[in-house]
Amino acid sequence: MNRINSLFQEKKENILSVFFTAGHPRLEDTVDVIKELEAKGIDMIEIGIPFSDPMADGKVIQDSSTIALKNGMNLKTLFGQLKDIRKEVSIPLLMMGYLNPIMQFGLENFCKECQENGIDGMVIPDLPFKDYMESFKEVAEKYDLKIIMLITPETSEERIRQIDNNTDGFIYMVSSAATTGAKDSFDEDTLAYFHRIKKMGLKNPLMIGFGISNRDMLKSAQQNAAGAIVGSKFVKLLESEPSVSSAVEKLTDVLI
Repeated sequence: MNRINSLFQEKKENILSVFFTAGHPRLEDTVDVIKELEAKGIDMIEIGIPFSDPMADGKVIQDSSTIALKNGMNLKTLFGQLKDIRKEVSIPLLMMGYLNPIMQFGLENFCKECQENGIDGMVIPDLPFKDYMESFKEVAEKYDLKIIMLITPETSEERIRQIDNNTDGFIYMVSSAATTGAKDSFDEDTLAYFHRIKKMGLKNPLMIGFGISNRDMLKSAQQNAAGAIVGSKFVKLLESEPSVSSAVEKLTDVLI
């Protein structure tokens, strides 16, 4: 069974997933970040593929992409770093990135490399649902990869149900229509959106992401979904702390 499915079968609530940008702040940090996060009890990890125009991301993640690209990170290098990851890490790993680098690498080649290097799924923010159904779904399923689709407060109920009926793994519930970036709290409209989606009774688990930066926000997200995804907060800590281990330690101190 795919590790993503196994996780949500075994743990129904309070799941915590963490995003980081591969190659940031140092090119060689990728494996250390993954190992340190798992050692601290993180349930799932999203490995960001740096891209020059990450339109869904706020300044923190945009800047991390710029640094990673300057460091020389690309998909070939990233897959090389991950080739032995499953000898040491057992939690689900996803790639998160934009269409352009994936299509330049070649979709089938990308999916094949993901499978060979222990990747369980992918999040592609700019992948239209129509293209997913027509071109991506079959290839991803061939390599047992879960393509995770995003929904926002503006996504119609019809589209949400289409996504729920045609995907497997979890649904990435974006907390706002804005770009990524840490915030202090969820407003009333966001909480109403959480409650509305929760009441839909979808078959796929929900994970809430974008902007989660403190214990109260994490608790609120976890109360309204299977779990939460933290990104910008951790990316900032990787820059400000003296080591990967101290950044992970600080993250868990802040959130858990």
